[in-house]
Order: sequence, then structure tokens, then C-alpha cells
Amino acid sequence: MPNVPDTTSTGVLASIWIKRAKLGPMDAVTEAVLDEKGIVGNADRGGQRQVTLLEAEVWAKHMSALDGALDPARRRANVMLQGCQLAGARGRILRIGDCRIAIRGETKPCERMDEALPGLRAEMFPNWGGGAFGQVIEGGTIRVGDVVSWDDVA
Repeated sequence: MPNVPDTTSTGVLASIWIKRAKLGPMDAVTEAVLDEKGIVGNADRGGQRQVTLLEAEVWAKHMSALDGALDPARRRANVMLQGCQLAGARGRILRIGDCRIAIRGETKPCERMDEALPGLRAEMFPNWGGGAFGQVIEGGTIRVGDVVSWDDVA
């Protein structure tokens, strides 16, 4: 049976990262601007994978399972949410502050995860453990500390 996302949960935007270049470092920022192509200043813009998202609780579970202590920036996601579940959220609309992101799918982890911590890729692979990706449908500025909630179906 597929996971059904908790549509009543609210959370908080815990972290934001912007990638300067393909395979480049992830720069932590306290705010970012979203537009019709994704995150302004991010290397990956356009398409359905404009914003990548990770859950803080899931990352902590991965680190506990592998006895690891990696900075979540190593996941290479753009935002980390706390208190808002992503599993099974394809087709949902996530509101971060005044912005809205249509969740288009599950982010599957790549081989770079095992380079960061052996076994991490396999640990992240099931049940949306690598997070989600989406498209901006309503832009604006997002800030660490913004409320995150499910809005409606895309």
C-alpha cells in the first residue's frame, strides 16, 4: 500500500542551501528567492526538479542507522523541513511561507551518498528517504523559520 502523506501536518523550514555550480558546494543561506524556474542563483533551474527537499527527522534516522554525523548539506538538497512529512506526497502542493511548490516526485539518492558515508545510498533509497523534488508554482522569498504546510492537490 503506498504511503499517504499527512496532509494536516505543519512544520518549519529548517535550512536552505544554494548550489553554485553542478557538483559544486552547497552554500547555506538564511533566505532564498523562488521564481518560475526555481531558486534564484541555484545551478539547477527549470524542469520539474527546481527545488529538492529533505526532512530533518528522516536525515536524523539515516544518521542514527549508520552511526553517522554528516552535515545534512551533504545530501545536496535545497531545503530541509522539520515536522512536515514528504513520503507519498507526489501531486501535493507544499506551502513555504508565501511560496507554493508542487511536489513532482521522490528524489532517489545517487552514488555520491556512498562517497559521503558508506551505506547511505541504500539506507536512503526506500520510502522517500532521499526526499522529494518539486516545481515552483508561486514564487517569492523563503526564510529559515518559515511555516511549512500542505496546501492542496496539484
